[in-house]
Amino acid sequence: MNQSASESDPPEMSTPLTPEPAVSALGESVAADYARYLAARGSPLWKRLLGVQWPYRWNLRSLDPGYVLDVGCGVGRNLHHLDGQGVGVDPNVACVRLARAAGLKAFTDEEFLGSRYARVGGFDCLLISHVLEHLPAAQGVELLRRYLPYVRGGGQLILITPQHAGFRADPTHLTYLDLNQLRVVVESSGLEVTRAYSFPFPLWAGRWFPYNEFVITAEVVRSAESVVDK
Repeated sequence: MNQSASESDPPEMSTPLTPEPAVSALGESVAADYARYLAARGSPLWKRLLGVQWPYRWNLRSLDPGYVLDVGCGVGRNLHHLDGQGVGVDPNVACVRLARAAGLKAFTDEEFLGSRYARVGGFDCLLISHVLEHLPAAQGVELLRRYLPYVRGGGQLILITPQHAGFRADPTHLTYLDLNQLRVVVESSGLEVTRAYSFPFPLWAGRWFPYNEFVITAEVVRSAESVVDK
């Protein structure tokens, strides 16, 4: 269902890219509208009947992530895939509220730092799914480094980004990261890639199928000197 090759040429955008404003700069109503959009996107009856999320649930669980820190969790789709075995962090207060209303553990960035879950080495896995493409490259690397200390030594990093069609579908996407670019992000953080592949279909499908994803994993090696900068 997948392949490990990568494509380095970024997709052409049909509309000019406009940087997505930081959630803190959005009006409360705009943030709430976006949260409702995320919730509605996964809730149509036909999607539930057809089980369109099943392959993605299966893929994430097959990686055996353990107890997960899901950064950029949105309304909690991936936490649902993992039966709530983890904690979500998102800058959108409305998304966090919806995730909590669904019974998930979710916090804003500031709330997480003040919570009992913000412990060095307290998680088995750092998951950043469909987040890095919304950030300038340097900010994506900084986000990764900021949250890595919360993962135990020997734990896992999972990064997921959209392929060509998925990237083109959202004009707020800023940075196209295929497996080559994701590998650079991982290695710049001092980690080694353990797996890199296309899912659920081979790379050629990603030019037309907007839900094809790049998936890359790495083992987290945390030195005794690692500290969290709060």
